[in-house]
Amino acid sequence: MKKILHRLRAPEDNPVRRARRVVEAQVPPHRRGPGWDRHWRELEAYLDEPGCWAGKAETQDDR
Repeated sequence: MKKILHRLRAPEDNPVRRARRVVEAQVPPHRRGPGWDRHWRELEAYLDEPGCWAGKAETQDDR
């Protein structure tokens, strides 16, 4: 039980996962089209993979 509560309180480091939770709170399951889950998982994977992504905090500004 403590692990679940900790996960709910801990801020999510992946902004796509945070966005998914917000969107899914607004869009009921019967309105979600085919490929809904795959779409979100692919977007989440982009930020989970190592690399220089705009959404990551450690990205340096080139200016």
